[in-house]
Amino acid sequence: MASNKAGDSRNRRSLVARCLRSLVALVAVAALALLVGVVVPRGGPVSEGDDGPPRQILVLKGPIHSDIALPADPSTRQHFAFLADAGLPLDQLNAAWIIVGWGGRTFYTETPTWSDLRPVPLLRTLTGDAAALHVELAGVIDTRNPEVMSIDLSDKAYRDLVAAVLGSFTPGEDGRPREIVGAGYGEFDRFFEARWTFHLMSNCNSWTAAMLRKGGQTTGLWTPLPQALFLSLALHAD
Repeated sequence: MASNKAGDSRNRRSLVARCLRSLVALVAVAALALLVGVVVPRGGPVSEGDDGPPRQILVLKGPIHSDIALPADPSTRQHFAFLADAGLPLDQLNAAWIIVGWGGRTFYTETPTWSDLRPVPLLRTLTGDAAALHVELAGVIDTRNPEVMSIDLSDKAYRDLVAAVLGSFTPGEDGRPREIVGAGYGEFDRFFEARWTFHLMSNCNSWTAAMLRKGGQTTGLWTPLPQALFLSLALHAD
């Protein structure tokens, strides 16, 4: 009897040890993948022969999410004129930036704060979900904030970036982006249907990186976290 109990104890310890080794190996593989994703560069098209003035954009970093802030100048406002149809006061003179981010529709639209986190949106984030674009009007943004990265693009690169962002919206029958009615957080933001499918391997930060590459920037090969994206942009900056 004692022998059987000793054998069971050894088996349990062996199982725990195998589980711990598997967990350590999994963490090591994930860490290596993140390191390679940051260090290995992935570039975008190079804009040549552009004599226009440089254009400033901002990349905004949150705990798990990143956004791109476009200057709310007259030309950019014209590109985003459809926002007025969704009730956004695009003509407000104190609107300095148009902030755009891409993410999983369920989690994005139903989790404005961490206190709103629920199992179903989280599950869809892990298993895959339809995508949504979040657009917000903002005033002055402090570029000295460590969560903000300022990037200067050539005029051609900026236009390529804006075209890529606009191409991420799902068009309706009239060709204009389709709003997700009632899904905004407040007066100055709206949600729209977006192309592609959200999943862990292709998430919000991967979209931000892809848009920046369209603007001629070099990012890491795979940057699923905003911290990894910022690190890769700093590492591969010209």
